[in-house]
Amino acid sequence: MTRYAAWLVALGLLAAPAAPALAASSGYTQTQYPIMLVHGLFGFDQALGVDYFYRIPAELQKDGAKVFVAQVSATNSTEKRGEQLLSQVKQVLAITGARKVNLIGHSHGGPTIRYVAGVAPQLVASVTSVGGVNKGSRIADIVRGAVPPGSVSESLAASAAKGLAGLISVVSGGSHLPQDPIAAMESLTTAKTADFNARFPAGVPTTACGEGAYVVNGVRYYSWSGASTVTNIFDVSDGALALTGLAYGSPNDGLVGTCSSRLGQVLRDNYKMNHVDEINHFFGIVHLFETNPVTLYRQQANRLKNAGL
Repeated sequence: MTRYAAWLVALGLLAAPAAPALAASSGYTQTQYPIMLVHGLFGFDQALGVDYFYRIPAELQKDGAKVFVAQVSATNSTEKRGEQLLSQVKQVLAITGARKVNLIGHSHGGPTIRYVAGVAPQLVASVTSVGGVNKGSRIADIVRGAVPPGSVSESLAASAAKGLAGLISVVSGGSHLPQDPIAAMESLTTAKTADFNARFPAGVPTTACGEGAYVVNGVRYYSWSGASTVTNIFDVSDGALALTGLAYGSPNDGLVGTCSSRLGQVLRDNYKMNHVDEINHFFGIVHLFETNPVTLYRQQANRLKNAGL
């Protein structure tokens, strides 16, 4: 780890070392520009020694990638999270000397990285959305409908969510970050996402379930997602995702519809993965007969490398 990366880690801004692993690597994941991984709603960089992107940073680093894990508000609007991420992107560029970064975002991390690419495309080489909420979430719509603005139920729900987000921040070293669960929920609704897409349309499909532009303002756009809810009986999160997935009348990963996840070049949208599997959780308990999630991140890094990114 470089001196500057260690300083950033001490501030709680980044959780992954800036330099590649010291052991000899194959160069398979050695992209031209650093990779930044961005978590979703109620996410974190690393908490109590556990990566949000479980085992993924280390697996990318060991074959040459420079990997940073951003830490933005666990709950806040896309724009607030995006501004936090933009600040961290500039810090990464300053300490590495790189001109651009490759952004990979999961869930709410998808719109978050799109915001940065929209306001500062000169700093971004590529955007990869993994299970991203790019056209809104049916779950957010239901929750917003169940807790009307200004109601007692909204206040109670917001207090509980803010408490959870605060706890996540404390255990992950990001207690300085502001939390706003209501703003986060509203950002992920279909209506608010449509408004966001009108302002940041790059890569968004113009049809219900198509592909978007592959390259906009010099930024490459990619996406992939799962389309299953129950994938391993030993995964404790599968039951909850099976229930939330019932809200959809179409393929989904338990929290995001597959059509909503599509952005730019759609690598695939029907992996046997749910929303948690997409980041290799619960602790790597995933579908036994599907490509391992870690492999997908490695393949994407190699894809970026081969594209000169």
